[in-house]
Amino acid sequence: MASDNIYRHIRIDEDSVTPKYLQLTNSILKGIEQGNITKDYVLPSINDLSYELDISRDTAEKAYRHLKNLGIIGSVPGKGYFIAKTDFFQTYKIFLLFNKLSAHKKIIYDSLVSTLGEKAAIDFYIYNNDFGLFKKILHNRKDEYTHYIIIPHFLEGGEKAYEEINAIKDGKLILLDKIIPGIQNEYGAVYENFEKDIYNALFQALPQLGKYQTIKIIFPSYTYFPEEILKGFYNFCHEYAFNYKVVHKIEDEPIKDGEVFINLMEEDLVVLLEKIQNTRLKPGKNVGIISYNETPLKRFILDGITTISTNFVEMGVSTAKMILNNELKKVEVPFTLMLRPSL
Repeated sequence: MASDNIYRHIRIDEDSVTPKYLQLTNSILKGIEQGNITKDYVLPSINDLSYELDISRDTAEKAYRHLKNLGIIGSVPGKGYFIAKTDFFQTYKIFLLFNKLSAHKKIIYDSLVSTLGEKAAIDFYIYNNDFGLFKKILHNRKDEYTHYIIIPHFLEGGEKAYEEINAIKDGKLILLDKIIPGIQNEYGAVYENFEKDIYNALFQALPQLGKYQTIKIIFPSYTYFPEEILKGFYNFCHEYAFNYKVVHKIEDEPIKDGEVFINLMEEDLVVLLEKIQNTRLKPGKNVGIISYNETPLKRFILDGITTISTNFVEMGVSTAKMILNNELKKVEVPFTLMLRPSL
């Protein structure tokens, strides 16, 4: 029979993006650290855990397997699971708040988690670029975190984001991807320099761009991408005498010979490729394509699409190292141009 009151120590947050098996794992580890779950404590069966917490059997089994790999729990055939070790301490409790979930954000998350290893418990939330949801999640946060890692990108209303962020105590905040003005407390940052990055990337591609007359950047009117990207784009086009245009809706934009398109959103890339396919223009010869954010698939589409991208792995690793080394600093992540036949 399982020890009494185990479920009062287990918290599954439906709003969190943290996998439920990790939430279950972290709850049990927290109970051990606080002395509420002791050595030889008898744990519920997988079936009971699944029923009481309304989670799948696979989730419960995965949590126990993870704890067993850590050496925290043991099992006796026919009798069930129990706490085998209590000399375990998770040094870091991390509140992770991303603007959206995408392939690139997953790379950041995976590199952060793998670098921190088993020393960290992470509560992961997504606010979908919605400032109202951002405020709600921050207001509902617990005060027990050692670090807050936040990506501050909003579709609208984000001008006051610094007011919410300033409520976080000194020495606990790390901004990811973007620095925003108005932060009063001490903080670290692992960020992109959006204006400089696009300028430098286009400069590196200047020999290939020379065969085109016009550069068009697809920049939706309603987007979380920072305006600094457009500043760098304008500066480059003015300095090197390119015709240019900001396209807000690629569906309505004609595709002409001698044009290069820079796309930011993955869905816009799909529309752009469909429109080019309906013409007789050949990518890399009559029309150029540059896409933001490197993905494995872009190496193969049209024999390779040229990308400009930050190093998302390095972003996660640098953030983790800042935590592990107990330091707060500003780290500018390098931007890379990958030249391929689409240009």
